[in-house]
Amino acid sequence: MEKVLVGLSGGVDSALSAYLLKKQGYEVIGAIMSIWDDSLPAPKEANNACLGPEEEDIKTAKKVADFLNIPLKIIDCREIYKKIVIENFKKEYGCGHTPNPCIWCNSYVKFGALPEMAKKQGILFDKFATGHYAKIGFDESVGRWFLEKAPQDEKDQTYFLYRLNQIQLSKILFPLGNFSKPQVREMAKKINLPVAEKQDSQDFYCGDYNDILNFSPKPGNIVDMTGKVLGKHNGIWNYTIGKRKGLTQGGTKEPLYVIKIDGKNNQIIAGPKSALFNKEMFVGQINWLSIACPSEPIKALVKIRRQHKEAPATITALENGRAKVVFDEGQMSITAGQSAVFYLNNRVLGGGIIE
Repeated sequence: MEKVLVGLSGGVDSALSAYLLKKQGYEVIGAIMSIWDDSLPAPKEANNACLGPEEEDIKTAKKVADFLNIPLKIIDCREIYKKIVIENFKKEYGCGHTPNPCIWCNSYVKFGALPEMAKKQGILFDKFATGHYAKIGFDESVGRWFLEKAPQDEKDQTYFLYRLNQIQLSKILFPLGNFSKPQVREMAKKINLPVAEKQDSQDFYCGDYNDILNFSPKPGNIVDMTGKVLGKHNGIWNYTIGKRKGLTQGGTKEPLYVIKIDGKNNQIIAGPKSALFNKEMFVGQINWLSIACPSEPIKALVKIRRQHKEAPATITALENGRAKVVFDEGQMSITAGQSAVFYLNNRVLGGGIIE
């Protein structure tokens, strides 16, 4: 009988995944990772974010494990979480980028450190499973594992998983890959799963990001596209591309938006909405997933943030794990630090970090 380690979060998706795997005949072991300690900020109010005190989530995971009659292991991932996720988060914001911490957490902590630390604790298992909405398969024609979108686009989580590698994909199970969220809720209610009605986690952190960044003020100029000073800022990390709040009009009637964050010169550049649209971008730290790095330009759909609708583009691979992406039409608010993920026929080709 194959053993499966299931990453439990205290939510309905991972809990039902454990149930389905056990029903399929696997020997299931539950594991919940611990990532928060007192050195990290706790939101002032109770919340359902990923980062915060974990006591309730652990209690809930224990209820699920008891209900399913499976063991539950608590895996200490605090140090690697701070090193991989928090330090990258602070570094990126400090230089004017807008990172997505969930992508780093998934690749290097949830699917990296968690199973590795479990093995170091002597926990034996053949596969690792989570409650993500995504599908995995193997393409014999190219000899590679692939990641494919879930049927319901609104719940698809492949955007957060594009940095997984071939070895990881070969050992991962996604039991919910073919289900919708309403179907998951309905199945959970039918078996009286303790977390059937539990609300989903909504964000990385529900408090003020400045609680985590903890930067001292670093005043600089807000300028227009000609370099004219419009006002002052107290830190470039307080701004994101496309933001309007906190910008003066600079004597114009047309609303101004953040169109660029210049970390080198500690400036915020403001301009009209039309200046937010760009057709070209460079992407670095690329992870080619279902295909090898292409030697010729390829056409694909590209998603530049989680809520962005994929747009057609031409991708040209460059040296040093980089690529140039040219969209058929201009895209709004392309943001350095966010991830660009490449798709073809619902399959993840790869992706990287927008430069």
